[in-house]
Amino acid sequence: MKGTEKKTAILYGIAAIAFTLAIVFQFTDQQNVSGWMLVLFFFSIAVAFRSNKFLKGLSFTMIILAMVTAAMFHPQYFKSYGNFKFSVFIIPLLQIIMFGMGTELSLKDFANVVKMPKGIILGVVGHYIIMPLVGFSVAHLFNFPKEIAAGIILVGCCPSGLASNVMAYLANANLALSVSVTTISTLLAPFLTPLLMRLLGGSFVDIEFWAMAWDITKIVILPIAAGLAFHYLVRGKAKWLDKAMPLLSMAGIAFIIVIITATGRDNLLKVGLLLIVATIIHNMAGYFFGYWSGRVLKFPERDCRTIALEVGMQNAGLASGLALAMGKLATAGLAPAIFGPVMNISGSSLASWWHNHAPTDETIIEKEIADAAQ
Repeated sequence: MKGTEKKTAILYGIAAIAFTLAIVFQFTDQQNVSGWMLVLFFFSIAVAFRSNKFLKGLSFTMIILAMVTAAMFHPQYFKSYGNFKFSVFIIPLLQIIMFGMGTELSLKDFANVVKMPKGIILGVVGHYIIMPLVGFSVAHLFNFPKEIAAGIILVGCCPSGLASNVMAYLANANLALSVSVTTISTLLAPFLTPLLMRLLGGSFVDIEFWAMAWDITKIVILPIAAGLAFHYLVRGKAKWLDKAMPLLSMAGIAFIIVIITATGRDNLLKVGLLLIVATIIHNMAGYFFGYWSGRVLKFPERDCRTIALEVGMQNAGLASGLALAMGKLATAGLAPAIFGPVMNISGSSLASWWHNHAPTDETIIEKEIADAAQ
């Protein structure tokens, strides 16, 4: 057995033992120890997945699940230190993440709007119609408490995020289209997100349009603009920073989710399972309607896949920041905290499936070329 395979086998063994002990401790009313065993289980799985090219994309999600488990069993460690509340870090972390997004952009990305306007229009329009309406429908269907229902709608009204670009790359979809849809939907967010929230979520919570528009501007637009400036002025001159930004972004996302989970733990225990089901429906409906809107309009298969990922995957971090700004982190912030891990699991799975199944139209073209060559 090779060294890597041996290490992976050991990690899976540790995971199996940790999971078994977690069950034993749970049934013997030693829940504190049980929680730490589950954390060890998820971390071991996360490291083991890193050595498998098909499971590697799920490694970060396993880390998220480990952190969420720790927050659910031991929330006291993730809410505050003395009188200092960790929630004050959420907005600065989001700004750093958005800055990182800006450093990955260039003016060429904006030029794609001219090159592929139909795909971008469909992606952006589909995103801001499908997800808000599905979120509104799901919130009413499950009859959640008003502020939790508002959180579901809030997720639906936010733009797509960087995760959709990563999944488009893994799926061999149209990455340029994915980046363009993410960029345009993000730039439109200061106007469309508060407008849609006021129209669809106004019956659940009070929405102050201009206050939310400014929150989105300072959380998203200004950091992205600073990142874009960094791209042209500094990028390449500080290579350590170029490498650090993706890692810092992932750590920031994990920390945000953990803080929200710990803060809203009691509410999660009441509606957690139903909220997970509602979030899965919301996420899957985005993929389904996004993909088939492209198919109906006869877009190439790669573009249909891209639009599906762009519509179904949201900037859950921004939704969390807005929930915090509204003073409703423990209620409206729960749906974004759940949506993040759910969409990463589903998006990674979908991307892996598509990666191993070439687009039908490309397969046909390749066959026609081969036949012509003969």
